[in-house]
Amino acid sequence: MDASVGVNSVTISVEGMTCNSCVQTIEQQIGKVNGVHHIKVSLEEKHATIIYDSKLQTPKTLQEAIDDMGFDAVLHNPSPLPVLTDTVFLTVTTSLALPWDHIQSTLLKTRGVTDIKISPQQRTVVVTIIPSIVSASQIIELVPDLSLDIGTLEKNSGTCEDHSMAQASEVMLKMKVEGMTCHSCASTIEGKIGKLQGVQRIKVSLDNQEATIIYQPHLITVEEIKKQIEVVGFPAYVKKQPKHLKLGAVNVERLKNIPVKSPEGSQQRSPSYTNDLTAIFIIDGMHCKSCVSNIESALSTLQYVSSIIISLENRTAIVKYRASSTTPETLRKAIEAVSPEKYTVSIASEVESISNSLSSSSLQKIPLNIVAQPLTQETVINIDGMTCNSCVQSIEGVISKKTGVKSIRVSLENSNGTIEYDPLLTTPENLKEAIEDMGFDATLSADINESLGIISQPSLEMPLLPSINELNKKMTTVHNKEEQKTSSKCYIQVTGMTCASCVANIERNLRREEGIYSVLVALMAGKAEVRYNPTIIQPLLIAEFIRELGFGATVIETAEEGDGVLELVVRGMTCASCVHKIESTLTKRRGIFYCSVALATNKAHIKYDPEIIGPRDIIHTIESLGFEASLVKKDRSASHLDHKREIRQWRRSFLVSLFFCIPVMGLMIYMMVMDQHLATLHHNQNMSNEDMISVHSSMFLERQIMPGLSIMNLLSFLLCVPVQFFGGWHFYIQAYKALKHKTANMDVLIVLATTIAFAYSLVVLLVAMYERAKVNPITFFDTPPMLFVFIALGRWLEHIAKGKTSEALAKLISLQATEATIVTLNSENILLSEEQVDVELVQRGDIIKVVPGGKFPVDGRVIEGHSMVDESLITGEAMPVAKKPGSTVISGSINQNGSILIRATHVGADTTLSQIVRLVEEAQTSKAPIQQFADKLSGYFVPFIVFVSIVTLLVWIIIGFLNFEIVETYFPGYSRSISRTEAIIRFAFQASITVLCIACPCSLGLATPTAVMVGTGVGAQNGILIKGGEPLEMAHKVKVVVFDKTGTITHGTPVVSQVKVLVGCNRISRNKILAIVGTAESSSEHPLGAAVTKYCKQELDTETLGTCIDFQVVPGCGISCKVTNIEGLLHKNDWKIEENNIKNTSLIQIDASNEPSSTSSSMIIDAQLSNAVNTQQYKVLIGNREWMVRNGLIINNDVDESMTEHERKGRTAVLVAVDDELCGLIAIADTVKPEAELAVHILKSMGLEVVLMTGDNSKTARSIASQVGITKVFAEVLPSHKVAKVKQLQEEGKQVAMVGDGINDSPALAMANVGIAIGTGTDVAIEAADVVLIRNDLLDVVASIDLSRKTVKRIRINFVFALIYNLIGIPIAAGVFMPIGLVLQPWMGSAAMAASSVSVVLSSLFLKLYRKPTYENTELHTRSQIGQKSPSEISVHVGIDDISRNSPKLSLLDRIVNYSRASINSLLSDKRSLNSIVTSEPDKHSLLVGDFREDDDTTL
Repeated sequence: MDASVGVNSVTISVEGMTCNSCVQTIEQQIGKVNGVHHIKVSLEEKHATIIYDSKLQTPKTLQEAIDDMGFDAVLHNPSPLPVLTDTVFLTVTTSLALPWDHIQSTLLKTRGVTDIKISPQQRTVVVTIIPSIVSASQIIELVPDLSLDIGTLEKNSGTCEDHSMAQASEVMLKMKVEGMTCHSCASTIEGKIGKLQGVQRIKVSLDNQEATIIYQPHLITVEEIKKQIEVVGFPAYVKKQPKHLKLGAVNVERLKNIPVKSPEGSQQRSPSYTNDLTAIFIIDGMHCKSCVSNIESALSTLQYVSSIIISLENRTAIVKYRASSTTPETLRKAIEAVSPEKYTVSIASEVESISNSLSSSSLQKIPLNIVAQPLTQETVINIDGMTCNSCVQSIEGVISKKTGVKSIRVSLENSNGTIEYDPLLTTPENLKEAIEDMGFDATLSADINESLGIISQPSLEMPLLPSINELNKKMTTVHNKEEQKTSSKCYIQVTGMTCASCVANIERNLRREEGIYSVLVALMAGKAEVRYNPTIIQPLLIAEFIRELGFGATVIETAEEGDGVLELVVRGMTCASCVHKIESTLTKRRGIFYCSVALATNKAHIKYDPEIIGPRDIIHTIESLGFEASLVKKDRSASHLDHKREIRQWRRSFLVSLFFCIPVMGLMIYMMVMDQHLATLHHNQNMSNEDMISVHSSMFLERQIMPGLSIMNLLSFLLCVPVQFFGGWHFYIQAYKALKHKTANMDVLIVLATTIAFAYSLVVLLVAMYERAKVNPITFFDTPPMLFVFIALGRWLEHIAKGKTSEALAKLISLQATEATIVTLNSENILLSEEQVDVELVQRGDIIKVVPGGKFPVDGRVIEGHSMVDESLITGEAMPVAKKPGSTVISGSINQNGSILIRATHVGADTTLSQIVRLVEEAQTSKAPIQQFADKLSGYFVPFIVFVSIVTLLVWIIIGFLNFEIVETYFPGYSRSISRTEAIIRFAFQASITVLCIACPCSLGLATPTAVMVGTGVGAQNGILIKGGEPLEMAHKVKVVVFDKTGTITHGTPVVSQVKVLVGCNRISRNKILAIVGTAESSSEHPLGAAVTKYCKQELDTETLGTCIDFQVVPGCGISCKVTNIEGLLHKNDWKIEENNIKNTSLIQIDASNEPSSTSSSMIIDAQLSNAVNTQQYKVLIGNREWMVRNGLIINNDVDESMTEHERKGRTAVLVAVDDELCGLIAIADTVKPEAELAVHILKSMGLEVVLMTGDNSKTARSIASQVGITKVFAEVLPSHKVAKVKQLQEEGKQVAMVGDGINDSPALAMANVGIAIGTGTDVAIEAADVVLIRNDLLDVVASIDLSRKTVKRIRINFVFALIYNLIGIPIAAGVFMPIGLVLQPWMGSAAMAASSVSVVLSSLFLKLYRKPTYENTELHTRSQIGQKSPSEISVHVGIDDISRNSPKLSLLDRIVNYSRASINSLLSDKRSLNSIVTSEPDKHSLLVGDFREDDDTTL
């Protein structure tokens, strides 16, 4: 094959095409141009690819030819690409019926033929063809007298291998292909490259952006394949060096024994066999794949070596060589000489005899007609979903036409097909895929290897096989032993997986790699467990393979994570020998690493490998020794996170403080009133100080029980002691811990102030009693109780709010099934026994039966049965998922309608549900409580106040000694009986203590709790439950609001959004279709069915429907049934029909004035009034495209386009067929909440970034986002990815609010700075969130952030009040203003303190005036500014990656077209709104007129 100089390919951009007829016109016109071999025009890509003869045409002339047709043609790349051509040698077999010139003209007219050379003497024709357009077999079909010459391949490839051997030496190539955006790109590449000669198979993966190609290197090169992919318009580069497909010894021998049929039926054998022999070598010293490729490349350069196949695992090399040129011994030395010359090579003696037995003499004895028979194998494929004999016939008809298929027998009873095929032309996998493409479920038989047999007539070939089989058996047994001996296990952290198909992709690709025995990937944990052969492959290389597939992968160093740990209670042990007996027996068992049994506690601690042994096996082993063993019952609640102890202690602290504080406050208020009264008297009656003191001391509370001790001081002391030491105990502990860590928080200041106030008061009281003072000293016993009450209340409420979150975990854990039904099957998959066991005892590999309505106890894979499963737990999507053999299931999800058997893949802590529990736990425990502003402030405030207090003390002592008169003048309790020094010190102490007490952070402490209490109260009145102060304070800092889709932005339940009638109304009316469909779906349990039934009942205004019989459901496809007794429903509506017909006529006059009236009326008039009632039976099919095709119905292009349009908008489109005729299309969607768009708009106007995050597919997500005006979307996201995404946003320094409703949102709700749950959501989500919206109204999200902003503003005002009072009060207390007569008497200090607290509380109460935004007033204000987003403005990210799939950028022309369309649409919608005034109820019938509803859904 060569790149011919004469044939080139060029791609020309073509603008101005509007439809398929433009495409056909260009293809027909340019196809006729002289020198053009082939043209392919793409309407989507807007380009034409032309293969032409460079002697006759140039890219420029072709561009001009397209321009002349009226299209704009642009040549981006004027340099053409050379096109591969191939030479086919044909010989004349019989006497030639046609003249030579006729053959020449026929072949030259054929597309893809570039040149012909005829030699009448040698009776041969040499044809040059373009293999991507035409093949050799098609040429032979055109001229039946010619046949393919046997020498063709020899001349082409330059090797002496025969055709079958050529086919055998296939090479696998992996290429990275960039720029693919959709499945049509993938199928374009597959179609183009698959046609190239030499390419056997191609599979393009859109997800991984790669192509896997199996090709024959002697027919086509890697460079040519790469070039051809680039011709299609995709950049490609080689990802993995091509490697030969490995063939076992048997396959090689078998392939060797198939000579090519001689075209003339001659008895001569192919010459390649006369002297080609095969030798098998054992090679020691190979370590990795580079050794293999070294040897392969060294030997393949030798002239006399035809082929070499090396197996690293089996340490063998199978070499085919020319016996006349070399010997096995020479080859052995050649291999040993390969660098680094460390290989030890020996010739396998058994195989030498085989190669000898293949000598030409033995082969000549074989009758040719037997040997020449093509090789045939047989496979059995299980086929599910066949319902009748027509299914059987259609499968047999399609598969029998496939290349390589000899015969096929399909059995409806056994649900399988037996196929005889040629293994060189097709494989069982290809056949299985072909059956699946027809819409049936196909699986290969489990015992496929045993069922495969070689079918041919008895011949001399057969005796050769046993010896080869024996060799194979020997090799496999050695290999199995080796696997047990040399296998290691590693764990790899995998990131970027979004769904089960990612898991399947990784598992499938890794299993193909040499040296990997088993792979198990856990989606939620993001972990892969790989068992591998360390002599062949290493964990880092495995991680590299995973990275090549497009995922992130890192090796986890601590492999112990995968070891199972088991705690057992063992009863019946009496002495140390029992312990020894159990330990020694268990440690001898394979798979147990460690065992420790404690006699005193009756407990056993065991570490084991869950792949080899399981908990049940261990328990059985212990029981077989005569002891009883059972699991240690684990606490399945989340008691370690419930804050019960803290709640208890703060409640006790608050109640003790409150009990003693009330009387203290009463006494204080009484004294304040009395002091105020005395001050008034003193002012009015000009009493002297001595008279004042005598009146003051005559008051009841100031009477002295003994000199220096008044009733007031005694009561205050007695009430203060319990509060100081019992109520304040926890504060002392917290303050001690803070000081130990060298920090000063609120607790330190509280403890300092109360302790000093209490200690000072006590000392002053004792001194006064000792001195027998007449005047009662000023004490501060009222400070500690008041302070402790407020602070303890705040702490108690905070811990109650925190305790609520752990209830979420308890709810989650309760979702886990507690028991599992384990079944035992025999080799024929017949159920032998069932056993109920604790879910903890389920082992990996167990087969578990799950009945309808049951929960899946563990993660697993379905092995038998079909069912629908509710997985809303993980995905959050309400739609149940169809499960069939091979599907994966998730623990905690609910089986709906069919009993199924699953094989456990992840058990215990590895299950998906356990991972979600772990995520929520981590989010809650790692969420650091926000340090309150008061705490921050007190960090600076405490040292400052202590410093001021000490300075006050020292200054007054100095002043007192320097000028005693000042002290004498201003000291209220100074009596001549005490010494000067004592008076000075007591005065200084009183001033400094006044400073400490007045600065006591009572108002600071109240600033936050009071505002938070009022804020949460106002929130609750408005339907917003805020759990504590933390979320209320945090919400104002939020910069990003992340919305879940299902149940949050949308209602979460499917609703019928459109019904389209596909037949004329004279045949079947709309109401009749609704009656039939409603009746049929009334028997369905599927949410879509329920939505359809509900809609039909509403439309027909009835509660009862007809009768449904023979109801059959095929999960994932649809339903079939028979419906009767619907005539009553139609008669009930007869009087309505007349009314509707009048309305519809008016609709036609307004909306369809351009159309001929006859067609319009036949489409729109509902039904003729019928009088005769006759019960008729209807055969009904409802389902997807596949269901209709499977039942033999043809879907035309209009219907298909309509369905595709609905699917693009994120709806589910369902087809309805009545009596084998398509008559309706129903679109069902999860509708957007009416206030969603408005809420998003307001949040954006508040300066917040809004993001949509959903587990649903990207199409639906984009559609919903465009309706509500969100521009950033993350689709197909797992619960763990939601958490990671929230973390990622937080790491960018943004505060995140998450709004969600499902269990799958709960980890993200817990992780976000503010979690907001919708009140109608799941309990778990509500418990995990910080804010709950009771009213299920998204405007409450706006309100909660708004309320937070107002509350925080109020808290700041409160701090200002508190600080102003402190800033003014402290200098007065310190006596700075004494010279101007401003002295702070102690009662003034108490009053100021109370006033500060009251002002703070009043300020907080202003929040009561808050009004939340309502739909009505905000809508009027913002409606003018809201506009839906066009799809091109929305960036959709799939999974967690930031690689967004933006919509294609529109050119200027496209944008102008779109804007003009949008303006026309807005005119139409205005016109429609006028129409809706004319007829009160148009939308029910407008579904039938022009399908206008469709345009309304997404404005361009």
